[in-house]
Amino acid sequence: MVTRINGFSGMDIDSMVTSLMTVKRAPLDKLNQQKQVLDWTRDSYRTINSKIVQLTNKLQQMNLSAATNTQKSTVSGNTTAVRAEANADASPVTMNVEVKTLAKKANMQSKDGLTFDGSTATLTTTLGQLVKTGDTVEESYQLNINNKTLDFKQSDSLSTVISRINSEIPTVSASFDEISGKLTITSKEGGKDITLTGKDGTAQSSTLSNLLGLESHAAEKGKVTITTDSGSKDYDTTGDTLVVNGVKLTFLETNVGSPSKITTESDPTKAMETIKSFVDTYNELLGLMNSKISEQKYRDYAPLTAEQKKEMTEDDVKNWEEKAKSGLLKNDSILSTAVTSMRSVIAANLGILSEAGITTGQYYEKGKLQIDEDKLKSALTSNPDRILSAFRGTSSDPKNPTIFSGLRTELNSTLDMLVKKVGTSKQDTDATMTLKTESIMGEQLKQYNKRISSLEQKMVDWETRYYKQFAAMEKAMSQMQSQSSSLTSFFQ
Repeated sequence: MVTRINGFSGMDIDSMVTSLMTVKRAPLDKLNQQKQVLDWTRDSYRTINSKIVQLTNKLQQMNLSAATNTQKSTVSGNTTAVRAEANADASPVTMNVEVKTLAKKANMQSKDGLTFDGSTATLTTTLGQLVKTGDTVEESYQLNINNKTLDFKQSDSLSTVISRINSEIPTVSASFDEISGKLTITSKEGGKDITLTGKDGTAQSSTLSNLLGLESHAAEKGKVTITTDSGSKDYDTTGDTLVVNGVKLTFLETNVGSPSKITTESDPTKAMETIKSFVDTYNELLGLMNSKISEQKYRDYAPLTAEQKKEMTEDDVKNWEEKAKSGLLKNDSILSTAVTSMRSVIAANLGILSEAGITTGQYYEKGKLQIDEDKLKSALTSNPDRILSAFRGTSSDPKNPTIFSGLRTELNSTLDMLVKKVGTSKQDTDATMTLKTESIMGEQLKQYNKRISSLEQKMVDWETRYYKQFAAMEKAMSQMQSQSSSLTSFFQ
């Protein structure tokens, strides 16, 4: 370690070394600036990636018929027994619904409350603790439901039993009531009974069923009568829902003698909200990409070095960096391709969109959509199927894709390119998402870090060498001064 002090000569060695190192640091400063530009560019891509994922997620939801449904059902009369939801193809037929009995799903339930040490069992109670006095505690307990076999240890808790049944047997759901101490296993599908067997094919050999005292209860059908102006019809239901005339009916309670009246009519409100939300999100993404593509680039504003920032005010640094970050994605090929593909999908459907009051505005607005809400509402009321056909569903014609599915296809291609180049994610909507290193820019960053680390070590070596050289010079000068003093004293 070289001692860094000013020598006998009176020279400011630290300042001289600093001056010499400034020249040497120029290549390192340049590398750090290039790395900073890369980081800023990745951040810009990451922000755009998150916006694209947000739009693709929204398009997926909007593509569902429920999001653009122009039909609405209302319930009058008995409003607590039946809930009604109109599908997109619902007919305007008024229906009177009488729920005579509700369907019951098959289930198995403990006949008596489970107990342990004289108290009601809890979720933490183990199977071994449920064994009654005098009975044998088995090493394992078996349960076979709907041809799916599960084996449990005597040390397993009721919580473990329920969790495994719910996760490993998809046809049923299990629950436990800590008030009554009863465990219940219910079929998820109406009208289907639960099949219980053991290793030898008999219910009696299912040791867990015996331990829990499970009793089987068969499924029971519900009975519903629906009356219209054209007549009446009885329905046997296996679940709590039924679709009639395009209306999904959910039965909540019986209402014999007090029917529920279902009225369906056209209501474009929901579809309008969906389309307006789409236009806003589309315009936001398109505007962001257009602004990045055309953003002015200031070539004279390179990223500031640490030394440069020390000599500037905070506001000056901020203003400088705003210009340094500007234009990083100017004329970017990925964004340019994305903008072109987005506008192409819209252009392919512009005829029907115009009928609905949706246009692309003036040329200088670069494809942003505008809505005449009165015209859109009128079109959705008079001919909703024609208008909505341009938005939802899938199209087999690549030259004329529907808007929602077509845009998702094009934007997914853009995301593929961003993932490959930047290391972004096709699912993450967070603008601060962690970027993968296995990407083109990720590899570039690795190379910058490697070169910077190597140069930083060279800087340390250069600085040490300079100080050693000045130390040697100081030592030589000190020796010369000592010799000169000796000679002077000799001739006096």
